[in-house]
Amino acid sequence: MRSGRVYFKGIRAGTVWQNEDGYGFQYNQEYLGTADAEAVSLTLPLSAKPFLSKTMIPFFDGLIPEGWLLDIAIQNWKLDNRDRMGLLLVACKDCIGAVSIEAESEIENE
Repeated sequence: MRSGRVYFKGIRAGTVWQNEDGYGFQYNQEYLGTADAEAVSLTLPLSAKPFLSKTMIPFFDGLIPEGWLLDIAIQNWKLDNRDRMGLLLVACKDCIGAVSIEAESEIENE
């Protein structure tokens, strides 16, 4: 299983993962319990239940760079352009907007 911590406006909001069943995202209980909790996307409303999909959840797939920037990411990190989770974990640590993703393994190694 590969996973990443999802941050919204610098606050840890949840976890995104890939396992043998597909992909998932779930908000952290602590985040849901805050008065100012916001959904990371209109397609992922605040909920204690996980969002599950056989394919990459469209919101997260949309964070992955495209075009020449995707080509650079693939070359620099030696990734397969079909490895959507791998691309999400390496290319979305500091992406444009309010959401960022940090690979779980990176956090554990610090």
